[in-house]
Amino acid sequence: MRAGSSAASAGSPAPFGKGSETVLGVGIIGAGAISPAHIQAYLEFPDRCKIMAVCDLYEEKAARRIGEYKLKAEACADYKKLLAREDISLVSVCTPPYTHAEIAMDAMRAGKHVIVEKPMASSLEACDAMIEVAKQCGTVLSVIAQNRFTTPMMKLKAVLDTGLAGPIVHAQVDSFWWRGYSYYDLWWRGTWEKEGGGCTLNHAVHHIDLFQWMAGMPSEVTAVMANTSHDNAEVEDLSIAIARYDSGMLAQITSSVVHHGEEQQLIFQGKRARVSAPWKLAASKSRPNGFPEKDAELEAEIRKVYDELPELRYEGHRGQILDVLNAIEQGAPVLADGLQGRRTLELIAAIYQSASTGRTVRLPIGPDSSFYTREGILKNAVYFHEKKNSIENFQDNTITWGGSGQDRRAGQ
Repeated sequence: MRAGSSAASAGSPAPFGKGSETVLGVGIIGAGAISPAHIQAYLEFPDRCKIMAVCDLYEEKAARRIGEYKLKAEACADYKKLLAREDISLVSVCTPPYTHAEIAMDAMRAGKHVIVEKPMASSLEACDAMIEVAKQCGTVLSVIAQNRFTTPMMKLKAVLDTGLAGPIVHAQVDSFWWRGYSYYDLWWRGTWEKEGGGCTLNHAVHHIDLFQWMAGMPSEVTAVMANTSHDNAEVEDLSIAIARYDSGMLAQITSSVVHHGEEQQLIFQGKRARVSAPWKLAASKSRPNGFPEKDAELEAEIRKVYDELPELRYEGHRGQILDVLNAIEQGAPVLADGLQGRRTLELIAAIYQSASTGRTVRLPIGPDSSFYTREGILKNAVYFHEKKNSIENFQDNTITWGGSGQDRRAGQ
């Protein structure tokens, strides 16, 4: 199984041609905590791409990243200077969410292909504008959804696509993270204006993306949210949503930065079997009295499919950047394009709208929704607390994962 694509790309890139001597010039915009994931991924493919410049509002941060990875690259503070370089064809946007749309559209208008970090933008209006610019400019627009590019998720998607589990009747999405009080002290975090939302948008976005990729979009969403532990933030640190599908399927989505242990899971209950990530399989058939007994034959069939699916060579950001390089070089579609990024944000916007208004929200969400624009979100979202602290940078910005205490640099 390659880290490839199944969705149409937002644009039609001019292919460079696989096997040509052309090495793609790359620019990194934003030198914060997520930038190493992009830098490390590009360095995995030195015969196909080269980082030419790193940009950050704080130029010294860009210079430190260049030194850290021993890059032969320019440091700059103005991203438009980076976009003016003719030797850069692909840009990674690793800045705070509220800046994504403007920077990405400027890059595409400058003729650059774009990989933009999650969330794609801070509003559906901005998503639609980005998709339109990508179409007009004929550029690749890829929205980071690195968890799609992992062996367990690719295998789960493939198993679901076989239909062996039967129609899905219930799904459970647990995006459980933990962040300390000081997490929201960083200047752009914890505000609707700068971060665009709380844990639903900036942490659960990965699992919500995986969920909608595997299950499709629901017809309606009902949600509640709260701020239980971070009174230095305007935004939520916990939300719970119920999604209803026209098929009758129900799904529950929990987004959190208050769960110790940080366990995450996706569970799909089909009429014939249950499959999940982390991988777990159970299949039941009915006894004459309606009580269950194990369906060993079906379990063996599904397990065989799962076990025979190959491992991915490149996972996470590496897998997604490989996907984008293939798109640019070969004209192939990307797996996580602008339309996919918009669907994920649409589901999140529905959660915010329902939780803020106390009403069930029907999908799709269009310009008539009060949560379609950034201005509408700022006006209508629930503000839990005032942001009390604001610091420019943390001295230590290492991303860790509380599940094992290991560094998790591809996280949030």
